[in-house]
Amino acid sequence: MPEAVVTVAEVKGLKTASGNTRFVLRDGAGREYTTFREEIARAALEANGKRARISFHEQQRGRFTNVYLDSVEPVDDEPPVDTAGDEAIEEVAWKTAVDAAPWLLGGEPEEPVSPDELFERLQPFKERVAEDIRSDAEPES
Repeated sequence: MPEAVVTVAEVKGLKTASGNTRFVLRDGAGREYTTFREEIARAALEANGKRARISFHEQQRGRFTNVYLDSVEPVDDEPPVDTAGDEAIEEVAWKTAVDAAPWLLGGEPEEPVSPDELFERLQPFKERVAEDIRSDAEPES
């Protein structure tokens, strides 16, 4: 059974057509896990907004894969790892590098630039932008 440590972003209960309640846990990355078991839903609600260790299993149903939640345990001893923030910084840095490409290439090229050459020109600039964003986000001492 797979396990993961996630930030519980939202827990909601939804009534099904048959009258049962389906509980959905959405993690910080937007992945959703479903359970019909109230004791698991209660544990998920207690972990809402916090980090938790979850176990789950997947079940293929036609074209869809359902991800069912098997357990939720709050995690207090592990500090959160902000991978979403780092991904956002990288995305902004790449967008900035792409927007600056005409200047980094010295104007509009007369012939197409190979992908490798374009990457070599943009990558150092992207890294500098990402470092600058990170240094601005760090608290001053």
